[in-house]
Amino acid sequence: MCLGIPGELIEACPDHPDLAVVDVSGVRRKINVGLLADEGLKPGDWVLVHVGFALSRISEAEAQAVLDYLEGLGEAYTDEVDAFRRSDIS
Repeated sequence: MCLGIPGELIEACPDHPDLAVVDVSGVRRKINVGLLADEGLKPGDWVLVHVGFALSRISEAEAQAVLDYLEGLGEAYTDEVDAFRRSDIS
């Protein structure tokens, strides 16, 4: 199962403007933010991450609600976070 998971933007990658570091449930990874280039993303913003891409900006409240829901899924959520932990596009 592939889920969209909320991630908090930690920092932009100055050498690669389409990449940024996000924190997803304690796992930090570079993701592609090119689809949201016109959003003016900055550290502290929350995005919905799917297969290494930020698909949309979401509020912190929405991010927390989604994380609470996903954590309630149990194994499906754990599997998704584990897959994210093993991934790296850098």
